[in-house]
Order: sequence, then C-alpha cells, then structure tokens
Amino acid sequence: MVNYYKADFEYWNKHFIKNTQNRIEPEWQMPMNLSPKILKYLVPSLEQFQLGDGGGPASLIAWNAESFRNHSPQMKHLVDERFREEKEHSRLLGKSLDRFGGTPIKTHWSFEIFCFLRKILGVRMELIILLCTEITSTIYYRLLHKYTPDKPFKDMCLLILRDEADHINFHRNRLALAGKDGVSRYGFLYKSFMRFCTIAAGTVLWSSHGKTLRVLGATTKEFYRGINLELDQFLTKLENEIDL
Repeated sequence: MVNYYKADFEYWNKHFIKNTQNRIEPEWQMPMNLSPKILKYLVPSLEQFQLGDGGGPASLIAWNAESFRNHSPQMKHLVDERFREEKEHSRLLGKSLDRFGGTPIKTHWSFEIFCFLRKILGVRMELIILLCTEITSTIYYRLLHKYTPDKPFKDMCLLILRDEADHINFHRNRLALAGKDGVSRYGFLYKSFMRFCTIAAGTVLWSSHGKTLRVLGATTKEFYRGINLELDQFLTKLENEIDL
C-alpha cells in the first residue's frame, strides 16, 4: 500500500516560494496573428482548460480528501500551494481567452466526469487521476506551444509547462519515498495500471481537444506517442529515485 503522506516538505516548500519569482507575464498586448479558422477551434478548447485548471474546484475534492490534506500542517501547505498554481494557470488561460475573444465557461461534460470520479473514488485514486491528467495536459500544452504561432500564447504555455513538470515531480517524490521505505512496489501491475489510466485520461482529452490540435498541425500519433514517452520517463525516474 502506498504511503501517500510522505514528501520532501523542505524542498517543496522552497520550490513553491521560488516558483512565484521570476515569472515574466506574457506580452498580451502584442498584435495577434491567428486565423479565424484556428480561433474557431482553439477558443473552445482553452475555455474548457480554463475551467479545469483552477477555474473549477481548485482543491482536492475526494470524499476523504481531508485525510490527506490535513495529515500534517506541512502537507496541507503543499497541497494549498500546488492548487494555488492551478489557479494561476486559470488566470493565464483567462488572459489568453481575453486575447482571442473567448469567454470563461462554468461547466463541460468532460469536467463533470473528471470531478465525479475524483469525488467518489477516494483521495488515493484522485491523486492518480491528477497525475495522469498532468501527464496528458503536458502533451497538450507542448503541442500548443509547438504549433501555435502566437508569441504571448507560446510564452504562456512555457509557464504552465514549467509548473506541470514540477507537479509531476511532486507526485514522483511522494511515490519514491514510499518505495524507499519498502511499503510500495512499482512492478508490472502498477505500471500497467498507470498506463491504462494515463491513456484513458489522454483519450478523454483527445475527444474534446483533438480537433483543435489537428487544425494546428498535430497528429493523433504524435499526441499518444508523447503521452507514452512522458509516462515512460516518469516510471524510469521513479525507479531510479528509489534506488538512490
């Protein structure tokens, strides 16, 4: 059984403080050079992500979430800081919507499913869902950055990608500490389960945002290849961190 209550509190506390510094705001006032065809698909996609990345419930919402969040003052602080960054992503996405003529939305079917599963499956599964979502979202933002020819928007993607990378690292740190204690094993079954969950999260994302990415120039193969590579790197680093 994974010990979900461990983390390198000192390291992550310093990280979240440092990460609030040297964040250069994208130059939203620059001329915008995206075609109406791209905006037709990009704007709804960003509206959905703005809702999910902090525009909705920016907190753990599982029925037993308090058992994790309030396990210690340090964990409560780290969870709060992690979701504070999600709120910042929502703010940045809101700025991009202002730039492209979009409007924040209050609900979407994929968001409702996302929240429903997080609530009913318990905090341990919620943490897995959040990890898988961050892995797939990383590929989404990476492809947006690669294919969208708008500098302020590309700069926004880089800011979010930097945060998402560290959110994934935070999950890996927790799991690795549990592995070091010998209370968790990450063998074939764990890896297969993680791949199933990550591909499922990616398929939900692609069903809502695949057309947007294809219009920009990305392909289905590129998207899923990116997810598998990102997960492979996560699992490899997890094993290496346990062995240190």
